[in-house]
Amino acid sequence: MILQIIAVAGGLGLIIAALGLVVMRGLRRRSIGVMLAVVAVVTVTATLAGVVAITMEMIIDGRPKNIVLTVVTIGGLVGLGVALINARRVVMASRRLVEALDQVSPSGRFQPPDGPLPAELETISRALEQAYERLRLGREREQALESARRELVAWVSHDLRTPLAGMRAMAEALEDGVADDPDTVKRYHTQIRVEVDRLSSMVDDLFELSRIHAGTLRLSRNKVGLGDLVADALAGVEPLARAKRVRLSGEADAVLPVNADAGELSRAVRNLVVNAIRHTPADGTVSVRAVARGNVATVSVLDCCGGIPEDDLPRVFDVAFRGEAARTPGPDGGAGLGLAIARGIVEAHEGEIGVMNEGPGCRFEIRLPLSA
Repeated sequence: MILQIIAVAGGLGLIIAALGLVVMRGLRRRSIGVMLAVVAVVTVTATLAGVVAITMEMIIDGRPKNIVLTVVTIGGLVGLGVALINARRVVMASRRLVEALDQVSPSGRFQPPDGPLPAELETISRALEQAYERLRLGREREQALESARRELVAWVSHDLRTPLAGMRAMAEALEDGVADDPDTVKRYHTQIRVEVDRLSSMVDDLFELSRIHAGTLRLSRNKVGLGDLVADALAGVEPLARAKRVRLSGEADAVLPVNADAGELSRAVRNLVVNAIRHTPADGTVSVRAVARGNVATVSVLDCCGGIPEDDLPRVFDVAFRGEAARTPGPDGGAGLGLAIARGIVEAHEGEIGVMNEGPGCRFEIRLPLSA
């Protein structure tokens, strides 16, 4: 008897399940609510079919049979109704999610729909919120880079035009014989060479910055002593400091090994020191310190520039940023790329760079992980 019941119920269930799969395949592009309704109908129908078949043929007769069939029918209808209500709730929740997506502006934030959502739709809603936030931040970064590029073109155009105009005037004077006395000719030749050096340095900075922004900066890392690197950087900028009558001081802990590209990291430190010298008045002091703080090596450059306005601090490392007029470089200044290059190099070393006002000026700081 048990085997017969299993055979009848299982056979009817398989037949109804097969029909349900065929129906769902035909409705696979329809609403999820329709699919849930089909699942509910298949489940309830398979259960009812088995119970009705066994009741009518094998087990119960007479009035009890009618009672069982009535109870089973009511139970099936109740289950089907609950399933349809649940399907409707899922459909309405998905529509609320779609409406929330439709309300998002191209540059806006995604606001999850009001009210609770089923767990799966809630997960999708959170994922959409995070995705839209990443897109928004990406657009802001792209706009900031585009603004920086336009500003860079404007600054570089200005910085190129001035020395080129001067060199052209001097070259024409030499060519036309207007300047023919030896002292003037020598002075013009010297000035042309100085301007050529400035332009060459600017081109080098542009090339370095383009490599950083394109992600093609290749580092040849080795274990280097940060103290030696700082000493080399100070030695390289000493002529500039002497010409500006700025005092240099440096100190470093005995052992500061870092895993770095010595040439690139030295350039970053040198850019910070050069920037400090350019903005420090005569008879001022630029101090460079390299110390260990826990597992982090820190290089700090303290100048006497008088400080940077608080509103400008977040933009100091932006491309071509020069800030207020008091910080605009003179004839010995660059194109405003040194700090942007320093940031790119430090970040390529998985380090951090920052600036803050301190004492008579501001303190630039590079933080790098110490090598084991």
